[in-house]
Amino acid sequence: MINFASLYDKHIDNLFAFGSHFTQDRELLKDCIQDVFVKLYTKRNELGKVENIDSYLYVSLRNRINDEFRRNVRLCDEEINDRQMTPISEADAFARERQEHQSALLANVQRFFEKLSPRQQQIINLYYVEQRKYDDICEIMGINYQSVRNLMHRSIARLRTLAGTVEPAV
Repeated sequence: MINFASLYDKHIDNLFAFGSHFTQDRELLKDCIQDVFVKLYTKRNELGKVENIDSYLYVSLRNRINDEFRRNVRLCDEEINDRQMTPISEADAFARERQEHQSALLANVQRFFEKLSPRQQQIINLYYVEQRKYDDICEIMGINYQSVRNLMHRSIARLRTLAGTVEPAV
């Protein structure tokens, strides 16, 4: 019959040092060592004769640590899957909030645009909406290149002023 207390006392330090090569988590390591000895005690009648108890303990400890790592990875994967499942509603809420924000911005831009003169509205529309070049705008509006640049500059400056002074729609 094996004296488990003396076996534990004899091997605990070496097993702890050995297990430290696999994990720095001291509590996990203590639990794994304890599990090895508990399993050895509870299965003592089922085990055959162990020729090299040192080797048996080291292999058992390494296997127990590996089992614990696999269990933790599986738990992490389940947490990731759970987190991937719940944010769908959060993602929907975020998408709705973003859509509302964009709608409010669009309403503000429309209000600012309506406060521009008709020629300023026309040049902004030609350049940004229709994506025309300055040369095309010159022909369409019947003004020279420098006048197009000046009108564009004044239009953008006016929009900036309006955006800075007008209360947002949100």
